[in-house]
Amino acid sequence: MPSAQEQCPRTVELLSRIPSVNGAMFTMLPPGGKLGQHRDPFAGALRYHLGIDTPNSDDCWIRIDDQFHSWRDGQGIVFDETFIHSAKNDTDHERIILFCDITRPLRGAIPRAINRFFIRYVVKAGASRNVPTEKVGGINRAFEKLVGIQTFGRRLKKKSEPAYYTIKYSLMAGIAYLILFY
Repeated sequence: MPSAQEQCPRTVELLSRIPSVNGAMFTMLPPGGKLGQHRDPFAGALRYHLGIDTPNSDDCWIRIDDQFHSWRDGQGIVFDETFIHSAKNDTDHERIILFCDITRPLRGAIPRAINRFFIRYVVKAGASRNVPTEKVGGINRAFEKLVGIQTFGRRLKKKSEPAYYTIKYSLMAGIAYLILFY
């Protein structure tokens, strides 16, 4: 992104020399911060975390399929992003890492070509912005709308479960009808 090139030119230059890096960013986890359990749906990459400015403490960790790893300055962790993972910083020092997605090594020309297509077009559509002037990818724009719908649904469910389930199942039936008959 232009803002990354402007703000971190040396990092961008170094990472651009590594063809298997298809996305990178610096991420910060504040003191007391946590990232809930999740798995990333795209299996075409491996995730790499390099400790830049970390608490260097076992109280700042990432859990990957029930294995705990602590970040340390200058040390890296590589893991499969499709495994369930979560993170927590129980220290009074923020954690800053370089976060990279590395193309997953695949056997065969066809799987590699499909993976390259997804990285170039689908993953790119998930781009977020660093500064307000940068374009947000279509997937992120759609996700913002879905989060709004999800928030509305949660509020409605708290207020009236019968109304929530009526709307939910009506929408599901409508979508099924459209899929089956159009």
